Amino acid sequence: MTKADIVSKISDKLGIEKGDVQATIESFMDEVKSSLENGDNVYLRGFGSFIIKTRAEKTGRNISKNTTIKIPAHNIPAFKPAKVFVEGVKSNVQVK
Repeated sequence: MTKADIVSKISDKLGIEKGDVQATIESFMDEVKSSLENGDNVYLRGFGSFIIKTRAEKTGRNISKNTTIKIPAHNIPAFKPAKVFVEGVKSNVQVK
């Protein structure tokens, strides 16, 4: 499902114009991004949490030069779904 599909479904369900729904979704995503960039986690009860995870420093390999490189510690955004969300997916989606 793409962002356009989400906009279309919400627009059909609520009877709101697609442009307004698109602007709302864009604003939501911008707020989540800016919160994470400022170091704040975003918690959505019943859906999940957008959190910042810290990756430890590690040693990697540059295969083309056959050398080792040091990858510094860094932060990455992550999503942790709520228990209700996980249980819904487990019970409704069949294993492929």
